[in-house]
Amino acid sequence: METSSLARRLSTRFVAGETLDQALAVARKLNAEGITVTLDHLGESVSTLTEAAEARDVYLCTLEAIHANGIQGNVSLKLTQFGLDLSWEQCLANVDRLVRRAADIGSFVRVDMESSRYTDRTLDLVHTLHARFGAVGVVIQCYLYRSQADIEKLCAAKIRVRLCKGAYLEPAAVAFPRKSDVDKSYLELTRYLLTNGVYPALATHDEAVIRQTCQFVIEGKIPRDGFEFQMLYGIRRDLQRRLVAEGYRLRLYVPFGKAWYPYYMRRLAERPANVFFMLRNLFRH
Repeated sequence: METSSLARRLSTRFVAGETLDQALAVARKLNAEGITVTLDHLGESVSTLTEAAEARDVYLCTLEAIHANGIQGNVSLKLTQFGLDLSWEQCLANVDRLVRRAADIGSFVRVDMESSRYTDRTLDLVHTLHARFGAVGVVIQCYLYRSQADIEKLCAAKIRVRLCKGAYLEPAAVAFPRKSDVDKSYLELTRYLLTNGVYPALATHDEAVIRQTCQFVIEGKIPRDGFEFQMLYGIRRDLQRRLVAEGYRLRLYVPFGKAWYPYYMRRLAERPANVFFMLRNLFRH
């Protein structure tokens, strides 16, 4: 699959490349268009602490390269890639080194949210490291019932939040099963973040949600430099350009690395709706 023409088309459309240099080249082009980036080195659920340390070192190199090349961007990571399933203490130590360095150079680390079984541990780690260094934020998935309470606590601690709908298949016991309820939750949490959050990041490709968010901004007289929209690299370039032209800040989530195939297969397997989302955008003009 990784050598097939169709798979290669998928990878070049949604992944910046297999190497850091390729990711930096994409980042420079996006910066030239007025778009900032968050680089994500693909990989998760490592099987040894040695692999977790290797992932940490790749991220340290990525952070240094962003700084040295004057890229307008930061990094985003998954805790399972840093050893969360193997050792809480070692995972914390790995991310500690990265966030410490980010604070030293005036950068920032975003901790991605994985399935709901990781939520408590992820939030505990982010609160711990934010108290030490600042320079770290987290992702909250609005389809979880608990997200309102989590966001209120994060805002009280002045921790930056990226809000997304959620990509994992979760049971109805913990998450809204209907799209209409997820959309309602997203808009309610967006409004809360715009008035109470610290530079919130609103991650969505849903045009109806974006229109409503822009209406919140106009009605609330919220500065357009007080938050940012976030989207995936390769998804809805037309919409991305329009938002930038209208004066909104936009950051793209730019994945890179050799593990692109297992990354996408996991995403597609976890939630069937992801298949249709990717196919629509793969063949969109």
